[in-house]
Amino acid sequence: MWLRTHCEMKFDITIPTPFILMLRLRSGAQQWVAKEEYRLEPNIPVFEYADSFGNLSQRLVTPPGPFSVYTSAEVETADQMDQAPGAPFVDVSDLPNDVLGYLLPSRYCESDRFCQMATEIVSGQLLGYDQVKAIESWLRDNITYAPGTSDVPVSAAEVNTRGQGVCRDLSHLGIALCRSLSIPARLVVGYLYGLEPMDMHAWFEAYVNGRWYTFDATQPEMRGGYVTIGYGRDATDVAVYNQFGPAVLPVYQDVQVEKIG
Repeated sequence: MWLRTHCEMKFDITIPTPFILMLRLRSGAQQWVAKEEYRLEPNIPVFEYADSFGNLSQRLVTPPGPFSVYTSAEVETADQMDQAPGAPFVDVSDLPNDVLGYLLPSRYCESDRFCQMATEIVSGQLLGYDQVKAIESWLRDNITYAPGTSDVPVSAAEVNTRGQGVCRDLSHLGIALCRSLSIPARLVVGYLYGLEPMDMHAWFEAYVNGRWYTFDATQPEMRGGYVTIGYGRDATDVAVYNQFGPAVLPVYQDVQVEKIG
């Protein structure tokens, strides 16, 4: 399907403030970016680079005053996300070098604390894809998806204790459970067509049978319409913006996804 994504953020800046933005899409395994608009106001010098995960990022320093970021893209994305029941587990010794880092505990995914819990959740499942699917189902049944209830990232252990969270929080717990079983898992941030309420979205991917597969416990079933902005170990790596100095929050934010074909 063809989608048009849109994100606009506005800030009031009091002192010169360094920003790192991560809002540009890139073509990948299940999406093709055909058209893009990226506008900053005021028009200030920007340095673009690919971070260690391959995400397109922009460095800049905003002057005092109003500052806005506007992005729009036309993207062809999969009508249905690939699924592979029965796809096998990949032994750690056979994993590609660039996947190994997604086995380790990270700031918001304390996978070293979930081995027994994960083992109980996946009991009786075939090693690999079916284990991750069981984790996704457990999250959907046991952790309440509550949009708008968390403005800051929450760790997997905290989410498990609270029993609720936003999309990012459920993904953190899913990632931690997967990694505790030696299944590489990573956080993905982007857009989802038809998401209610509309906002930026987060889900997770797990590496089985030699490739990454998408999982999302916030939705009743897997469907198409996902558009990826960035990948990382957890929310630390995939913030759509980071600023340095006195805290700055958007005074206005608008996210839209519409189907155009």
